[in-house]
Amino acid sequence: MEILGTGTAAPIAAAAASTAGARAPWHVAWTHSHCEQLVFDQLQGRGFHPFLPSMGAWSTRAGRRRLISVPMFPGYVFLNDTLDKSAHVEARKVRGVAGILGDGWDRPACVPDEEMQAIQQVVDSRLPTLPHPYLTEGRTVRIAAGPLAGLEGILVKARPARGLLVLSVNLLQRSVVVEVDWTQVMPV
Repeated sequence: MEILGTGTAAPIAAAAASTAGARAPWHVAWTHSHCEQLVFDQLQGRGFHPFLPSMGAWSTRAGRRRLISVPMFPGYVFLNDTLDKSAHVEARKVRGVAGILGDGWDRPACVPDEEMQAIQQVVDSRLPTLPHPYLTEGRTVRIAAGPLAGLEGILVKARPARGLLVLSVNLLQRSVVVEVDWTQVMPV
């Protein structure tokens, strides 16, 4: 299986920045079921900087099996914007948005930049990615070389030459896994 590029992953370096030159925080829009792409398109059309990571999944329709692109985190679209009251209200008005995670417009929840950079790096690497049960503890490692160099995650199921690297978004309590060459892994 391979990751399909949908063009929905805008580079982090091109993400919105505030007038002070600092990077905008990452927020999460919770969507109605199967409305992630609709919400992404509408947010982008309204001037926001959304991010919808996707991965490949096999689908069988009309007796034919094909690889399709599905959201990496179903039900969620990430926003790289500063959400003041007017921006929060504008994002909530988008058709398909159930809400913005957090405690109201004045305290939206933020996803750490490190977690978002890790997800972006996996999407850009186009390596096969699968959903995985949420992990909080385990053997934390850093990838030393290859397309995922510098990435930190939890290593599980190490075989003679391959291992599974689990990356989590703690706010969502969701994880994804990518297969890596464990000879390029160093403990943290």
